[in-house]
Amino acid sequence: MAEVKSHEFDRFAGKGAELYRIFVIYGPDRGLVSERAAILAGKTGVSQDDPFAMLKLDISDLQGDPGRLLDEVNSLGLFGGSKLVWLRGAANEKPLLDAMQVLADGPPPANILIVEAGDLKKGSGLRKIAEPAKTIAVVPCYADDVKALNGLIDTELGSENLGITPAARQRLLELLGGDRVASRNEIRKLALYCRGKGMVEEENVDEIIGDASSVSADEAVDAILSGDLPALQRAIQKVLSSKTPVFLVLQSCLRQFQMLDLMKAEMEEKKLQTAQIMMTLGRHIHFKRKPIVEKALRTWNSAALARETERLQAAILMSRQKQALEPSIALHTLMATALQSSR
Repeated sequence: MAEVKSHEFDRFAGKGAELYRIFVIYGPDRGLVSERAAILAGKTGVSQDDPFAMLKLDISDLQGDPGRLLDEVNSLGLFGGSKLVWLRGAANEKPLLDAMQVLADGPPPANILIVEAGDLKKGSGLRKIAEPAKTIAVVPCYADDVKALNGLIDTELGSENLGITPAARQRLLELLGGDRVASRNEIRKLALYCRGKGMVEEENVDEIIGDASSVSADEAVDAILSGDLPALQRAIQKVLSSKTPVFLVLQSCLRQFQMLDLMKAEMEEKKLQTAQIMMTLGRHIHFKRKPIVEKALRTWNSAALARETERLQAAILMSRQKQALEPSIALHTLMATALQSSR
């Protein structure tokens, strides 16, 4: 059984990964699963820009063609060398289990296979096949522990030459965890907020990551996505009345547009419908907000989402550089984005 414990992963990726051709990465921390799959993909030496050497599949691609995974994993590359087959969204689907059983019982395949799966319970089909197999590396991904989170904090803040006080670190640790990508994004947001300060203080953590204004911020973001200017004005008034920095609404709006951009890219890459992407990347969105997000996915195109994301990022940076103008910069940008939605 080649199970890679969380604290062993970095060493495994550096030296042990080349001994395997098949990797099963699973766990409830979807962000960590994706991150580790990407790291292992990078260690294979296969060019991810070469469509003849890299093949990305979704589990739905196997439904109508149960033999496809075996065919792809064992096929010869068009120009020689190993191919990387990267399967995402896996669980315990029969076409996958049948293919994995054949691979587990046989010699190492011609190509490299990375399987990204969700939270697999002990004794579930995929784990029962992969864990005993000597040719398969199994990488469970659970929520980061304190040591891992501290490392993440130091890496991300260090990239902006920022230190952090003990009180701020403790407060930040209380607010992070559960999803590696979400934690990384929150720390990067904090680093952007504190750029140039040298040291992150506890109040900075509460200002930018605290959730006291989450309801008002969501109302404002929903009004922006709907292009409803009167509703946006009411939501902003709530934020101002609660003495909450309007900057937080700007951050929430950026986070929402980044998610829309990611969802749209996935839809276009895999030819998915709005309802399908809402069942995967959008499954954590509150049910009351889902119709608004679905409508935004139908009306915004990728170019417009990218353009709006850049506008929001620029506004955030400007608000940090000219803090006296923060409210007017945020309000002007939010109104402009709402106008784009209404069009």
